[in-house]
Amino acid sequence: QNKTNGVTPRRWLAWCNPELSALITETLGSDAWINNAELLSGLRAHATSKPFQAKWRAVKQQRKAKLAKLIKDRTGDDVNLDAMFDIHIKRIHEYKRQYLNILSIIWRYKQLKKMTPEERKKAVPRVCVIGGKAASAYDMAKRIIRLTTAVGEKINHDPDTKDLLRLYFLSDYNVSLAETIIPAAEVSQHISTAGTEASGTSNMKFQMNGCLILGTWDGANIEIAEETGVDEVFVFGVKAEEINKLREERKNFKTGPIWDEIMADIEGGMFGDAQYFKPMVDSVNNMDVGNDWFLVANDFEAYLKAQEEVDACYQDPDEWTRRSIMYTAGSGKFSSDRTIREYAEDIWDVVPVRPPAV
Repeated sequence: QNKTNGVTPRRWLAWCNPELSALITETLGSDAWINNAELLSGLRAHATSKPFQAKWRAVKQQRKAKLAKLIKDRTGDDVNLDAMFDIHIKRIHEYKRQYLNILSIIWRYKQLKKMTPEERKKAVPRVCVIGGKAASAYDMAKRIIRLTTAVGEKINHDPDTKDLLRLYFLSDYNVSLAETIIPAAEVSQHISTAGTEASGTSNMKFQMNGCLILGTWDGANIEIAEETGVDEVFVFGVKAEEINKLREERKNFKTGPIWDEIMADIEGGMFGDAQYFKPMVDSVNNMDVGNDWFLVANDFEAYLKAQEEVDACYQDPDEWTRRSIMYTAGSGKFSSDRTIREYAEDIWDVVPVRPPAV
């Protein structure tokens, strides 16, 4: 039998986010939650409290400032702390679909470019961060990383949009970097093709830190939605049971005008390196060459609509903060303590023994 994975709240909340940990301890009246994460459910009673929401937002701003400093140290760029911090940190792989995220960022950039100055004032600003590692011989991963940096180079220095949209690839991804990124995240992306993710744990780390999730109905996203509330998660895309049929039919799938425009932009050299990026375009757009195995095109329009839902929610700070609190409150199930306890009781048939006092 299988058990749902977990992460340790001692590292991924108490250690890496001391500001939020202090607020939780103050609110719950004890730090017992550190060793019994199910006590975090007590935060639900405070989710709509305006004074508590204000404290919660203040903590998030402190953590965003720390990530902003890291970005400044690495790139020399100052970023807008009032922007939504949109994070996608995963192993770089086609099934993780960083490519889908990049395509949506290109479309957001193009929409901003078309807006008047007055229209731009109503747009939700975003700082997008992508990070992760890949196998050294994985050619497509290298192309995905290069496209990320190429798009970032263009939009980060465009005077019309740079205050409203940024994209950074943070290299040399590791646990230490994650400990800065995750507490600062406001929305995190877990957008693997349905049916390809077993039970990832990065979404659990984000959930513990009150970060809202944009994702497919796959892996631990499903269980997080069950604990947090299905309506609190931004879900999109095809279902796992549809995948085989859609793959068979992908050659006949009719893509929309937005997709076609973006493919033409990349292939036409809008972000440079047209020949280098051509295999990426062909892999999802030319079915005589590729097969779009991970159904990027099929999910593209639904993904854009989900992104619109994210924007709309972010424009309501009280609702966004309520959801953020509910995420942390619902994260107790995803403590590795619970995972190990279930293995011990149901599979290993062992009982815990405390180490002797020294």
